[in-house]
Parts: sequence; C-alpha cells; structure tokens
Amino acid sequence: MPPKTQLDRLAIGMMVLFCTIWGVQQVAIKLANAGISPVWQAGLRSIGAALLVLAWAVGRRVRLFEADGSLPGGVLAGLLFAAEFALIFIGLQYTSASRGVIFLYTAPFFVALGAVWLLPHEHMRRTQWAGMALAFCGVLVLFGENLLGAAGEAWKGDLLIFCSAFFWAATTLTVKASALNRVSAEKTLLYQLVVSALILPPLALLMGEPGIFAPSPLVWASLAFQIVVVASASYLGWFWLVRQYPATRLSSFSFLTPVMGVLAGGVLLGEPLTPAVFAALGLVGSGIWIANRPPRRR
Repeated sequence: MPPKTQLDRLAIGMMVLFCTIWGVQQVAIKLANAGISPVWQAGLRSIGAALLVLAWAVGRRVRLFEADGSLPGGVLAGLLFAAEFALIFIGLQYTSASRGVIFLYTAPFFVALGAVWLLPHEHMRRTQWAGMALAFCGVLVLFGENLLGAAGEAWKGDLLIFCSAFFWAATTLTVKASALNRVSAEKTLLYQLVVSALILPPLALLMGEPGIFAPSPLVWASLAFQIVVVASASYLGWFWLVRQYPATRLSSFSFLTPVMGVLAGGVLLGEPLTPAVFAALGLVGSGIWIANRPPRRR
C-alpha cells in the first residue's frame, strides 16, 4: 500500500477509535494505580504487550530478525518511548493530571516543527497550523483553569511532562524518518516495547516504588485492558498508520484523546461532565477538520 498525502475515511475512523481507546486508558490507569505503582504498571504493560505482539507476529510469519537497517532507529525509538512514559509518571508525582494533559498535548506541535527538517514532503500550510492551534484551545478550555494557582513543586512536574511531549513527538518522527518506515508495524512496536520493558522495571526499583501492593480483579482487568487493547492492538494500528499517512495530519487527531478521557471518566466513573467538556469537543473537532482539510485547487 503506497503512502498517502491525505487522510481517508479508514485513517480518520481508526484515529477516532484509537483516541477513544487512549482516552479510556486514562481511566484504566487510575483504576490500576489503586493496586500497582505507576512505573511498575508501565513496565508490566510493556512486558505483557511485547509477548502478545511477538506471538501475533510469529503467527503471521512477520519477518522480525532480518537485517534491514532498522536496528539503530528501533533502539532510538525504544529509548524515546521509555523516556516518554517514565517522565510522565515521574512528573505526575509533582503536578496534577489535568495540568499534565496541557503540557503533554503540545506534542503535535513538536511533530509539526520537526517535520520541517525531517519530513519536508509533509509541508505544513497556514490553515494546518491554525487548525492545530484551535484544537489545542479546546484542550485549554477543558483544563486551562488548572494552570492558575499552581503551588510548591508543580513546575517540576510540568517541565518533566513537557519534556515527555518532546519525546513522544521524537518517537513519531523517528519512526517516520528512519528505516522503521519500511518495516512492519509489528517490528516497529516490538523495538519500543522490548526496550521499555528492559528499562522501566529497574527504574521503578530505583525510584523505590512498591510494585504490586493491592491486587484485585478490577486492578488486573485494568492492566489487561492496557496490555491487550492499548499497547498491543491500538499501537500496532497507530504505527501502521504512521507508515502510510502524513505524521503531521495524524498527530492533530491526538487532541481528541484528553476530551475522550474526560467523557470516559463521566461515563465509567461518574465524574461530572460540564458544558466545558462539550465546548472543548467542538473546538477540537473543528480544529482537526481545519488541519486536515485538503488545499483548495487553483
């Protein structure tokens, strides 16, 4: 399947589905935090997903070990992937989740800036920048009030999560600009899962995390959802999309994730759904439409 320059219905539908899954993941992480410490949770997720993706790839006879020049990019992507999640979980020890969302979802702007040098064929037009800015305004409408009145060491967490957004964008750009863009989505994902599975558990030990301290059926179910649905199925689909479609256009959809997370919290956890949630959804949806609207033919 040759790479495309615009998002079609398949890509749009997959991205809406994945953003919904990633939004629900926020609820699953909260539920699993009640019994498994955060970085341990991320490490266990990577270990479980690596085994599942490996079994899937072997069953489909995907070539994983041939010399295709992808090793340097794969190791780099794995290190960036591990750094992203480590910084998120460490940062959340200092700042609130709502503040963290604002800084994390600066990542699409880093992708767009990096694409100027690394992906010159994905030229960003003014309307695309405007659409991304409008979508980000939707995130600010949803969480912006939490930027005010920060106290203590919240700035440390904000800075760490802002850095994690850079690593998230760098992972996407590495996949798109390196030899990983020519290998299977299974191999691309396995690089990241295996490297993070080797890094995150030792990091959790160094941080003195308790690990699994209060297991329950709900905690295990939440972790299983992250392993099977999020880190295996949705990430496989995401990296397939990154190979086939412009990274800048795909990244604009990520602004949907925090809105979907709040909606999921309202449906699954009974959290309040204020008018700001639906205003944010409208702004994000409008921004994504503007950012992905095809250029007018002259």
